[in-house]
Amino acid sequence: TGASGSGKSTLVNDVLYKALWKQLVDTRALPGDHDSVDGIDHVHRAVDIDQCAIGRNSRSNPATYIGFYDNIRELFARAPLSIERGYGPGRFSFNVKGGRCEECQGEGVITTQLYFMPDVEVTCAVCKGARFNAETLDVTLRGKTITDILNMSVEEGTGFFANEPSISKRIEVLNDLGLGYLTLGQSATTLSGGEAQRVKIAAELSKLQRSKHAVYLLDEPTTGLHLADIERLLQCLNRLVDAGHTVIVIEHHLDVIKTADYIIDLGPEGGHAGGELVVTG
Repeated sequence: TGASGSGKSTLVNDVLYKALWKQLVDTRALPGDHDSVDGIDHVHRAVDIDQCAIGRNSRSNPATYIGFYDNIRELFARAPLSIERGYGPGRFSFNVKGGRCEECQGEGVITTQLYFMPDVEVTCAVCKGARFNAETLDVTLRGKTITDILNMSVEEGTGFFANEPSISKRIEVLNDLGLGYLTLGQSATTLSGGEAQRVKIAAELSKLQRSKHAVYLLDEPTTGLHLADIERLLQCLNRLVDAGHTVIVIEHHLDVIKTADYIIDLGPEGGHAGGELVVTG
């Protein structure tokens, strides 16, 4: 905690995270000036859950990022019509040729790049935004095509896949984080920074391991969140802690600060008057 400009991000992102990264992943990393970091030998993984996009193109979405889209494709591959026609899981991927619409290459839109102006996106005239060709859309799962599934909201998806634990557990994590209004196939390019950050938290929660001690670092995850969503966020962060991991959060929001096990306050002011340890406890 501390005033804006007091050195919170510098300490957490430039010093601590890079020091962990240098020790655990890449010795070429250059952390900020510091004497030493104690206890790195207890850490197996460092995860920076930032607000950067979860993918650079429109094919990236919550279902592919968290990893349950593979399970959905396998369900469609087991449908009677798929077996009859010899369709495998790859038929229901919009990243490979075969089942996708080749006019838009599985994106559902045609993008025209303009000089000096934003790109223009137009719904694909061939598949009408469905992303797949007509033969692929003949296959249904309980009356839903693969496009219907991708257009389904997270909240609706928890009910639809209730009998498929490998899928429902991961979708429920998204719903728990207050993202029930997103669609399962929502393009990564349309997610806000806060939404992308919560999708990343959901990805971590869906693959929780008790054996390996991870340190999660978050920079102001409550920005723009409603009070009810902050409560949900805190419950999910506590799940990470209950599983034996450490969560380090840069935060101004008092509801988050009061639930912390330990507080480090930097200050006393910002800029040149910052960078001092005011209080810890």
